[in-house]
Amino acid sequence: MRDDYDERDLTVGEQKEWAAGVRGVAVALKRSYEHMGLVRSAETLRELNQAEGFDCMSCAWPDPDPGHRKIAEFCENGAKAVAEEATRDRADPDFFARYSIADLASHSEMWLGQQGRITHPMVKHPGATHYTPITWDSAYALVGEQLRSLDSPDEAIFYTSGRASNEAAFVYQLFARAYGTNNLPDCSNMCHESTSIALQESIGIGKASVTLDDIHNAELIILQGQNPGTNHPRMLTELETAKRRGAKILTINPLREAGLMNFRNPQAPRGVVGHGTDLSDLHLPVAVNGDLALLQAFGALLVEWDALDHEFLDRHAHGFDAWKLHVEALDWDLVTSATGLSREQITEAAQMLRRSKATVFCWAMGLTQHRNAVATIKEIVNLSLAQGNIGKRGAGLMPVRGHSNVQGDRTMGIWERVPQHFLDAIEREFGFDPPRENGWDTVDSIRAMRDGKGKFFLGLGGNFVQSAPDTAVTAEALSRTAMTVHISTKINRSHLVCGDTALILPTLGRTEKDVQKSGEQFISVEDTACAVHASRGPLKPASTHLQSEVAILTGIAEATLGDRHGIGWKSMRDDYVNIRTHISRVVAGCEGYEVNVRRPGGFILPHPPRDSRTFQTESGRGEFAVSPIEVLHVPEGHLLLQTLRSHDQFNTTIYGLSDRYRGIEGGRRVVFLHRDDIAALGFDNGDMVDLFTLWDGDERVRCALQFRIVEYDVPRGSAAAYYPETNALVPLDSTALHSNCPTYKSIVISLSAAGTRDHTCPDVHSQQPVGSDRSHKSHPAPEHLS
Repeated sequence: MRDDYDERDLTVGEQKEWAAGVRGVAVALKRSYEHMGLVRSAETLRELNQAEGFDCMSCAWPDPDPGHRKIAEFCENGAKAVAEEATRDRADPDFFARYSIADLASHSEMWLGQQGRITHPMVKHPGATHYTPITWDSAYALVGEQLRSLDSPDEAIFYTSGRASNEAAFVYQLFARAYGTNNLPDCSNMCHESTSIALQESIGIGKASVTLDDIHNAELIILQGQNPGTNHPRMLTELETAKRRGAKILTINPLREAGLMNFRNPQAPRGVVGHGTDLSDLHLPVAVNGDLALLQAFGALLVEWDALDHEFLDRHAHGFDAWKLHVEALDWDLVTSATGLSREQITEAAQMLRRSKATVFCWAMGLTQHRNAVATIKEIVNLSLAQGNIGKRGAGLMPVRGHSNVQGDRTMGIWERVPQHFLDAIEREFGFDPPRENGWDTVDSIRAMRDGKGKFFLGLGGNFVQSAPDTAVTAEALSRTAMTVHISTKINRSHLVCGDTALILPTLGRTEKDVQKSGEQFISVEDTACAVHASRGPLKPASTHLQSEVAILTGIAEATLGDRHGIGWKSMRDDYVNIRTHISRVVAGCEGYEVNVRRPGGFILPHPPRDSRTFQTESGRGEFAVSPIEVLHVPEGHLLLQTLRSHDQFNTTIYGLSDRYRGIEGGRRVVFLHRDDIAALGFDNGDMVDLFTLWDGDERVRCALQFRIVEYDVPRGSAAAYYPETNALVPLDSTALHSNCPTYKSIVISLSAAGTRDHTCPDVHSQQPVGSDRSHKSHPAPEHLS
C-alpha cells in the first residue's frame, strides 16, 4: 500500500472505504447535528481552533502555526464538546419549576448535562426545594451581602476550573485579593499540581519546555502515564508526523491503550485504506505506581553506559554526583517488584534513551496523582538533565495539560500560593497590599468547609463535587456552607449540593459572541506549550439573559467591594482591552500583551530553560533530586486502583456510555482486572461487585457499588475504573507529598460480590443506571479527525 498518495489518486471504491472508515468523526458529527443542527454545526466547527476562530474547550493541546492548520482542525472529542455547549436544548425557569433539587439529584450526570443551556440566573433560598429565577442585580446584591457578612475574608473560597479565560482569571484573582484572601484553589490542584511543584523546584518554571516543533523533530518521544487517544486526540497527528520523520516512541502505561499503539488518521487516505501508523515502538506495561522505580533504573543504566552529556552537566546542572551515587546503588530486585517488569524489558527501553540525541518526555495524570508524584516527575527531570535534553531542538519536558486554559489561569494568578513578586506587581498596579499568606488549595478548602471554617464557595466553572476526591465528604462539606455560587453554562451535580443559599449564574460559552459596551470582545487562553492566543465565539448567545464571565465577576466585585481601592471594575467589563493592559504590567512575560495576542496564532511566553538554558533556581542551574523508592504495600486480597476517563467523556462531562477503544458499550460501572486476579479473588469475568477502600487510620467506609468485572490487559495487582464514579473511593487525606494532589491513581481497594457486604457508606453515584454494558469487544485502532 502506497504511503504518499492523496484522495484524488483513489478509486471510487477506495474513497468509499475511506469515508466508511471515519467512524469516530461520523459519531461526533452526528452528535453535532443532533445537538446544534446543520447551520450551527457549520458555524462552529469551521471556526474551531482556527487563528481567527475560537479555542476548543476540550483540551490544552497546542495548535499548529496558522499557515499549517487544516480546514478541520479538531478531534472527535472537540466536536462533542462544542455540541454540548452549543446545543439548542435549554434549561429555563420552567425546567427548574418542573424538577425539584431532589428530583434532579436522582438522575445521572449524563442526563443532567443533556438538559441544555441554563438561560436565567437561579437561586435556592434557605429551606427551598427548587431553584427559582432571580435578577442579575438581586443576585449580585445577595452575593455581596453574604461576603461582607463573613467574620474574615479567609472564610470565603474562590474556585476556578481550567476553562476560564485569561481575562476572567485575572479579574477573579484580583477580586479575591482585593477582598482579602488567597483562597484560590483550582482544578490544577487535582491534576498537574505535582508537575508544577516538581518543575518549579528542578528547573525554575512549572511549564513545558517544548513546542510542537520539538515534538516533530525528536529522535525519541516517551509517553508515560498518558492516553492521548482519549485525552488529547490531536496529539496523535503530531506523533504521526514525528514517526514519519524517523522518531521512535516508547510508551509506558499500565494499560495497553489502543491510542498508544496505532493511529488511523481520517484526514489522510492511508489512515483508513492502509493500516494506519504504528505509534509505539516498545510498550512497557508498568505496574501502577511503579514509575519512580522504572525511571531510576533508566538512570542507573545510563550512568553505567556513560550515556551522559558531560558538557551540559558541567555548565548547567547541580547535584549530579549525589544522584549518580544514588542510582549506582539501585536495588534491582526492588525495581522489578515495584514495576512488574523484567530487567531485560527495562534494559531494552533504556537502550532507546541511550541511542537518542534528542528526547521528549511527555506525561499526564498517570504520574501526577500518586503519593510519590513529585519525586517521580523530578526523576524525569533528572534523566533530561543527565542527557542534556533541555534547551535544544527536539528535546525537553512536556507535561500535557488537560483542561483548555488551566495553565493560563495559573499564569494569571489563580494560585493559592502565588509568588511574592506577583503580589508586589499587584500592589504597584492597583495601589493596595494584597494578602501575603498562602491560601487553601482544593483539598484544604474541602477540609475547611467540612470543619465549619469555609462558609462561602464560588465556583468559576467546573463541577467541584464530581471532580474532587472523597465524593461524600466533599458533598457534605459544601452543604455546610452558608452560600454556594456556581458560574456555569449547563447543569451539573455541584448545583444540587447546596449551601443554605445557592445561586447558579449562567455565563456565555466559548462558542458565543461576547458583546460589551465598547463592542464585540475576544478573550485569550494559554495552551500546554506556553502559547497565548485569542478566541472569538461565532454564535448568538443561548439566551439574552446570559452574561460573560468577566461581567459576572466584575458585577460581584462591585456589589461586594464598592469603590474600595478605586479599582475600575466597570472599565474592565466594558472593554477587555483594559484588562489586558493591566495584565501586561502585572504578569511577567506579558509585556505588549494586547498587540501580541492579536497576531494570528498569538505569541509564546518566555521560558528560560528552553530559551537560553538558564534556570531560576537557588543554584542557578537545573537541580538533580535524590528520591528513595517507596513501594506501596497492597495487602493480600486487595488491588491498586487507578481512575481514568472513558473515550466518551471530557473530565466530569459524560457524552455517552461508549468506550469503543476498550470495547465497552452501554454503561460505565465497570472495573478492569487481569484474568489471574479475577480468578484469585474468586470471581468470573462479568460478575457484579462492590468496591471498597482500605485507608489506614480512618473509620469511614468508602464504597462504589454495582461494578461489572471486565477482563483486561492490565498488570497483575492493578485495577482500573472510570471517574467520577470511583472518586468516592479516594480518601481526602490520601494526597501527594509536597503538592497535596489527591492520589486518584493509586488507591488500595477490595472487592465483594455486589450486595453481600454490610456497609453504611454513601455512594452518590449509585442511583445511576448500570446499563447493558456486557458487550466487551475487541479494541479497534484509533480513528480521529485530528
